[in-house]
Amino acid sequence: MPKWRSALTRANQDRTDSKVRMLLLAVVGLFFWITVFGIAFRVLRYLRSVDEIGNLMAGKVLDVILLAFLSILLLSNIITALSTFFLAKDLDLLIASPVSGVRLYLSKLAETIVHSSWMVALLSLPIFTAYGIVYQGGFLFPFVALAAFIPYLIVPAVVGTAFTLVLVNIFPARRTRELLSLIATGAVVIVVVSLRFMRPEQLAQPEGFKNLVDYLAVLRTPTSPLLPSEWTTAMVMNWLLHVADPMPILKLWGSAAVAVTIGGLIHHKLYFPGFSKAQEGAERKVLRPLRGPVSRLLRSQSPSKREFVLKDLRLFFRDNTQWSQLILLAVLLMVYLFNIKSLPLHSGERVPFRLVTVISFLNLGLAGFVLAAVAARFIFPGISLEGRQMWLLRSSPLDPRSMLWSKYLVGTVPLLVLALIITVFTNWLLHASAFMMTVAVGTILLYTLAAGALALSFGALYPQFGSENAAQIPTSFGGLVYMMSSLCLLAVIIGIEAIPVTSYLRDQRYAQQPVGITPQLVLSGLAVIAVCAAATIVPLRVGLRRIEMMEW
Repeated sequence: MPKWRSALTRANQDRTDSKVRMLLLAVVGLFFWITVFGIAFRVLRYLRSVDEIGNLMAGKVLDVILLAFLSILLLSNIITALSTFFLAKDLDLLIASPVSGVRLYLSKLAETIVHSSWMVALLSLPIFTAYGIVYQGGFLFPFVALAAFIPYLIVPAVVGTAFTLVLVNIFPARRTRELLSLIATGAVVIVVVSLRFMRPEQLAQPEGFKNLVDYLAVLRTPTSPLLPSEWTTAMVMNWLLHVADPMPILKLWGSAAVAVTIGGLIHHKLYFPGFSKAQEGAERKVLRPLRGPVSRLLRSQSPSKREFVLKDLRLFFRDNTQWSQLILLAVLLMVYLFNIKSLPLHSGERVPFRLVTVISFLNLGLAGFVLAAVAARFIFPGISLEGRQMWLLRSSPLDPRSMLWSKYLVGTVPLLVLALIITVFTNWLLHASAFMMTVAVGTILLYTLAAGALALSFGALYPQFGSENAAQIPTSFGGLVYMMSSLCLLAVIIGIEAIPVTSYLRDQRYAQQPVGITPQLVLSGLAVIAVCAAATIVPLRVGLRRIEMMEW
């Protein structure tokens, strides 16, 4: 109840600004839902038109989606439970109040489910809607989907909470936060690699199986018979296909009830000793970058700029939740490259030229999306991570330009290296021509400079100085606006290049002699340079003006 009242109070404050933000979020959410629904609807409508195996493939797709969501929910609940059960600011009052342990456990469990599951719930809504419309689930289908989805969310929340309770009784909670970041990274690495080597794309290539019987056997075999994702899929598909089988319902709700009961017992035994240990401090080792090499690289810069760069590097390596995510980034990069290599574009079969060109531009768009997301995670929180010490920086005679320059340099240079790795390797795997390689590398470098500037600027416009976790900053309103802006910039760049580059590649493919650079290519290149330069310079100036206007 206090959480609910606090949320209503915050919603009633600053009504004009709140209405604008809610309208913007509603527009973005509606656009997002329509996009996901459109993709899911077309895929499901095609699958349903396939005789014999269409329904089986639709169920298999839903099972794989829910299995991926389940891994995300488990990791999210582990990290969220640490904050809600042990590090929340209201715990001092709640622990001292005459509230029973059961009520405290259920309330904090509900809070953990809401904070860790809202994104999965929003993403699942258009997918379930597409299933209900394509398979004509009827007006009762939303209630059936809700009844299947609620226990699906409860089970990973209870498991994650119980794991956190055990872990906090072994390590202090503030040190456990650092340990959990490494555990979560390792778990995600295992899950991603496991899902990748399952090779679900083989379901789209029946010719890879010896006969139809083997293919149908793979489709009928449960992907995860002992996990809630399988039971949720079975409950939803049984309703849509008019199959009378109560076992998925009993398994779902029975496992949720048993999980909550066992979780309550674990909470009763371990919570108060764990909460007592959570009040202990934690020693922290500081990983200092080498001052000498950095100073030599920046010897042409002023001392204030060098010191800002050194400070930002120390802050990055001091926080385990920051640098440990580089491991996850490296694994996702390997999976992305493996996906590109698995495309059957050069398997000996004739692939249309238009398809190869579309995939090349799609690869450019995906690379830009990855870079924008990485910038949102590492560059956007740069200003917010200064926290309460910002007053010291603003009251000192240090030039704000030096701080902005250091944060842009520390964030954008590694991003440029990542952009080169993604672009060069993926185009090499796609057997792209030298011309397409040059266009892709030049475009992605210009876009990376602009994306870093946009991330830093929106981070200054919408700072979150009171945030306790850097991972929560990109999910704020400013992070959402930044992602929208960076993706719109990416769409504009690809739109400018698409027609001239495609025409040149077509002429080069079918011409008997070498084709020269056309005026359309020159104009599109100049337009891309102008757009990216404006998207880099203007946001940096806006961010600098916002920092100079901060009063402390």
